[in-house]
This record gives sequence, structure tokens and C-alpha cells, in this order.
Amino acid sequence: MHPTLFLPFNTAIVKGFNLLFSQKIKLGSWPEYLKMREIILFKNQEYRNMLSKDLGAFAGLLFEIGSNRLVIDENAKLVLQNELDKQVKAIARRHKEVEKDMAEENSHSEMQYDLAKLGRALGYKVWIARNDHKRKWNGVSLGELSIKHLELNHVPPAVYGTISLIDVLWLDNGNNIVSGFEVEKSTTIYSGILRLNDLSLSIEKDCRLYLVAPEKREKEIQAQLLRPSFKKAESVPISYILFKDLRCDCDAMCKFGNGLSVLDKISKSV
Repeated sequence: MHPTLFLPFNTAIVKGFNLLFSQKIKLGSWPEYLKMREIILFKNQEYRNMLSKDLGAFAGLLFEIGSNRLVIDENAKLVLQNELDKQVKAIARRHKEVEKDMAEENSHSEMQYDLAKLGRALGYKVWIARNDHKRKWNGVSLGELSIKHLELNHVPPAVYGTISLIDVLWLDNGNNIVSGFEVEKSTTIYSGILRLNDLSLSIEKDCRLYLVAPEKREKEIQAQLLRPSFKKAESVPISYILFKDLRCDCDAMCKFGNGLSVLDKISKSV
């Protein structure tokens, strides 16, 4: 359509028009459009020395006002209110993020606590990841459930650093690792599998390896464990335990369990 006769028509332009001319034009109505066009043609002619012959400059002006890029008396309050609304939404969004982070951290500590309690009940020594000793669950510091120092024989220093960060380890009286657990609440499943795989390749004796994760991540776990690199013959099988199963059965396993086989009832494999 010829730009001297018809101007663009969108939400921001209509909003800018209504603000500038104190109108209530509705978007999508042909009669309303013609009414708006008549007023704009008149004003464009009135200020023809300042505006272009076609209606592009006028439409651009209305768009700037309607999108709050250009502040005038008519939209000043609206601009301030929009900015306030953005701040309120940003604060609310950040509050939700903090609550989510706290919930994830609490769930992670809860699972470490249950695994440590179960391991000790089964007669094993327990190691909690060295950077988690100060975390608390049920008013108990996780470090209180852990041995103070992780002593591993024939493990290179670089590998030792990785193993010491595994969330929970169970050890026998000879300081041999019999089982390792990685709790994956929000971090990548792949990184947890790699740490467990590094553990299995670094110790001489066989041990059981488990990922512990919420139910919503079960399909992700299954997909990761089916990667060809983790299905090779030399790789130690990794099973997984869901949060809900550990929560539900931890106390019963502590009371009636006898050895690592107790985990067979709640663990799954692919």
C-alpha cells in the first residue's frame, strides 16, 4: 500500500497513538484503523515541514512512544510502572531461584546423610566428600558421620583428589572402597558417571557404583548409562537409586540389612 496513504498498524503503534492523542483505538478493527488514519493524515499535513511526505516518520514516532522507548508526559507514569513491575518480577524470580537452590542443596545433603547412616549401620566406614563435611541434615554435620581422613593405597595424587570429592564412599576395615555413590540433584549426570568410572579404574578391588538421583531424572540416567563408552567390557557396571526409594527404605535397611546385597532391592540397572 502506498506509504502516503496507509501507515503500518501494530500493537505498539496503536498504543502510542492512544497515548499521544488520548484515544481508545482497538487493534484489528478496520473502522478503528480508518479513524486513526484520518487523525494521522491531518497531523502529518499540519507538521509537514517536520515530517516526511509519507507516514513512515509518524508511524515510527508512535512506535517509539508505544514501546516506551520515547518518554513523553502521556506515558511517563506507565514507563515508571513498567520499570517497577520489572524490578518486582526480577526480585520474585531471584527469590524462586534461591528457594530452588536451597531445596536442591537440602535434598543432596539428605541423601548423603541417609547413605552415610546406612553404610555405618551395615558395618562400613563412611567417607563424605571433603567439601561437604560442613553441610548439615537433621541438625547433624555430615562430617560427623565421616571418617576424618581418606586413606587410599596406590592411588596417584591427581586421582585421589577426584575420588575424595565423590559424594559418599563405603570402606571396609582395610580401607578398601567397597561402594561409591554420586548424588545428582541438579548437576550433569555425565560428570557423576565419569567420577565413578575414574574410581573403578583406580582401585585394585571391585566395588559397587551407584548414581543417586530424583525420579524426574531417571530417563536421563538410563540414556547416559547406555553410552557406548560406558558399555565397554572394561567398564564397571553402574546402577542407580532413586531418591524416593532411599527415603522410603533407608531405616528398614539400617535395621534389617546385612552387607551390600541390601542395595539390590532398591537399585536399578540398564
